[in-house]
Amino acid sequence: MKKSLLGISTLTLVGLYCLLSVIVLTVCILVNIPIVYGLITSIIIIVIQFLISPFITDIIIRHFYKSDFNAEIPAYLTDFIKSVCEKENMKFPKIGIIDDGGPNAFTYGRRKNDARIVLTRGIFELLNQDEVCAVVAHELGHVVHYDMLFMTFAQLVPQVLYLIYELCKNSSDDDSKSKAAYISIIAYVLYIISQYIILWLSRTREYYADEYSIQTTKKPNSLASALVKIGFGLNTQSEDSKRSTKNLGALGIFDSKTSKSLIVSTNNNVDDKESIKNAMKWEMWNPWAFIYQLESTHPLISKRLINISSYSKEYNEEPYIAFDLEKPESYADDFIIELLIKYIPVLLLILVFIAYCGFESNILGALLGLIWVGSLVVRFKRRHKNNYVKTNIRNLLGEVKVSDVTSIPCELEGSVVGKGDPGYIFSEDFILKDETGIIFLDYNQPLFILNKIFAIFKSHKYIDKTIKIKGWYRRSPVPYVEIYTMEIDGKTKKVYTYGVSIALYIILSILFILSMFL
Repeated sequence: MKKSLLGISTLTLVGLYCLLSVIVLTVCILVNIPIVYGLITSIIIIVIQFLISPFITDIIIRHFYKSDFNAEIPAYLTDFIKSVCEKENMKFPKIGIIDDGGPNAFTYGRRKNDARIVLTRGIFELLNQDEVCAVVAHELGHVVHYDMLFMTFAQLVPQVLYLIYELCKNSSDDDSKSKAAYISIIAYVLYIISQYIILWLSRTREYYADEYSIQTTKKPNSLASALVKIGFGLNTQSEDSKRSTKNLGALGIFDSKTSKSLIVSTNNNVDDKESIKNAMKWEMWNPWAFIYQLESTHPLISKRLINISSYSKEYNEEPYIAFDLEKPESYADDFIIELLIKYIPVLLLILVFIAYCGFESNILGALLGLIWVGSLVVRFKRRHKNNYVKTNIRNLLGEVKVSDVTSIPCELEGSVVGKGDPGYIFSEDFILKDETGIIFLDYNQPLFILNKIFAIFKSHKYIDKTIKIKGWYRRSPVPYVEIYTMEIDGKTKKVYTYGVSIALYIILSILFILSMFL
């Protein structure tokens, strides 16, 4: 990464705050509020968030993730962190340990001297000493580069823009309603733009954190092999967890918002380059990978591996990976079809609303019929019960024609090594390990409350147990399996989302038939 991180970050923040200033000043002028009030309000919001965010996160990590900040860490890691702290003239960060077999690492805080780094037990179980140091060096890179400070200030912009959007959208003053409507539209458009700018900034800073790890350890291949072992993403947090730990995703080893799996695609043999290339194919070839990356805080794992490999010769190591597989076909046609399928129900519902408002009932019936057909296609693509294939995680990773729309029915057997969101008491999902790798299991009952009841009272019974599952393998953007059935100790646990989708399909079919006679 040749360009200046400080320069890129400063220009990005200036651009974001220019967007924010424009809308704040516009609101002040249109509603006759002194501009100074808008500026003071913005500054107060910035200061409050900056001051209290680490303490709120401390409470969440300690009580909801059961993190222990008094736990001992290995001597080699203590020595490594001390050497970095001496070099960077910073205090030794607080180290929290989450007792969960799912590997995860992230950092948070306000500045260098009050940084916290949180690691799971799985990090130490899965990685060797050089790899652990490489991962921690990546997190220290976030600290040294003041990523916590930059991302806090950057994330404030969309928060304020969205607040302005909500206030103007709900304006009840008849005199200013039209002005408020225009402001709300402008604010929302700027909110969307700022979100994507922040995601780009976050991905850029991830590359610089990787570079810092390489420069500090002088072992780029250790970082690369750690990414492969943990690889292709970490846990997906539940919606409530995402809201409460919003700043964590941008500063972890992987993207906590979009990731749904933990993959060890090489049977713990990081010299198995063909298996690594096999795991990279989807990210390198499938068009969905590019789309998903735009909405991610982290670059695709394959992109990071290639970037890390470019440093290897500088440190007298062979490049870790060179993706030299030839693309057998274009996947654009599948992508276009899947894109259409994904949005068929929404588009058709819009047409139904238009028809209901201004057309005759026979047109409405025809559109309901189209929705009926569209929902059947979507249901079949996402969940179908034909030909469950007994397979393993490594084989699933090699599938390119798979997405959040198109699934592959599969059967897997392995042991549960942790929760999907490591240590999180409300996480109902799991991490399954077989002889070839580790993957995220999505436990998703039709009602949210059922998921949380299972998470609190039953999920712990599955940890360290051998289970057999049937489900649907997908990528969005990383691999995961949606559970249909789980067999443990001779008993089968069923997820009823599939059955509910069938029931809804039957109801829709009845409505379609009735509409034909109206």
